[in-house]
Amino acid sequence: MPVHRGERWLGHALQSVAAQDCAGIELLILDSTDDDSCRKIADEFKTRLDITYLHLPDVPSWQAKTNLAVDHAKAAYVAMLHQDDLWLDNRSAEVRRAIAAFPDAVLFLNPSYIVDDAGRRLGLWRCPLSSGRLLDKSQIAEHLLVQNFVSIPAPVVQKRAWLECGGMDTALWYTADWDLYLKLVSHGPAVYCDRPSTAFRIHGNSLTVSGSRNVRDFERQMQIVLERHCELVPSSMLPKTQRRAKASITVNCALVEASYGSAPALARAFGTVAALGPAQALAYVRDSRILERTLPRLRARFAGSF
Repeated sequence: MPVHRGERWLGHALQSVAAQDCAGIELLILDSTDDDSCRKIADEFKTRLDITYLHLPDVPSWQAKTNLAVDHAKAAYVAMLHQDDLWLDNRSAEVRRAIAAFPDAVLFLNPSYIVDDAGRRLGLWRCPLSSGRLLDKSQIAEHLLVQNFVSIPAPVVQKRAWLECGGMDTALWYTADWDLYLKLVSHGPAVYCDRPSTAFRIHGNSLTVSGSRNVRDFERQMQIVLERHCELVPSSMLPKTQRRAKASITVNCALVEASYGSAPALARAFGTVAALGPAQALAYVRDSRILERTLPRLRARFAGSF
C-alpha cells in the first residue's frame, strides 16, 4: 500500500482488509506523508493486521514505493491496495480459491465496483476476457493493448514473475501498472475471475484527474505502452488492434480536454470512433470499457461528489 496524504481514506481501506480472513496476509505500508497522520491510523490496526510500516518521505512516487514493497514482501503473491480503494468482504476467499484452482497463473484479475468519495457504488468495471480459464499472452494483449481495463486494486501477481519482468517502470506516472500487466503476461498465463472483490474510488484529487492536465504527456504515456508491447499480438491481428489502440488514445486525450471545457474535443472523440467502421467501433467499445469507465464519473459529477 503506497500512501501519501491519505488520512481521509486510509482508515476505510485498512478496515476493508481487517474485515477479511487475514491469515497469511502481510500488509506493507510505504508512506511519504510529511507528518505522522497516516502512521497513527496504521497503528490503530496493528492488533488486527500484520502491518509493516515504513516512513519514506524521500520516495514520493507510488510506483517506486510499490516496487520496494514487492522486494520486501514475504509471500509468493502480491496485490496492490491504494489508500483510497477497498477490498470487498469476499476478497481473501476469492483470491485463495483462484490461486488454488490455477497455480500456474502469474496474474489474476477480477471486476471492481467504481465507488464515489462516500463509498457509494456507481458502476461495475469489468474486463473483456473469458472467465475461469487460463489465458495466454495473445488472448490478453489483443484486448489489453487497446486500453488498460484493470483497476488498481484488482490484480494479484505472482511475486517471482513481478521481479523477473522488472516490476513497474517508475518513469511512467500514468501507465506503469498497464505496462506491468503486459510485461507479466509474457511470463505466464493470466486468469480472469468474474466475481467482483474490490472497489476503485473516484474523486477529484485522484492521480488520473490531477496528472492528466498535461494532455501531451498523458498521450505519450499511452503511446509508450503501445509501442513497447505490440509484438505480443499475432501479426494477423495486429493492424486492427493497433487501429483500436490509437483510437483509444485519441479518445482518452479528447475526454481529458473536454473535462477542462473543450467542447470540440468531444466531437473529435466521436469522429475517431466512427472512423473505425461499425465492427471495429464495437470492438473498441468492448476493449476500452469506455462506457463502464465514464458513466460512473458522470454520475459522480451530477451528484456533486466529484
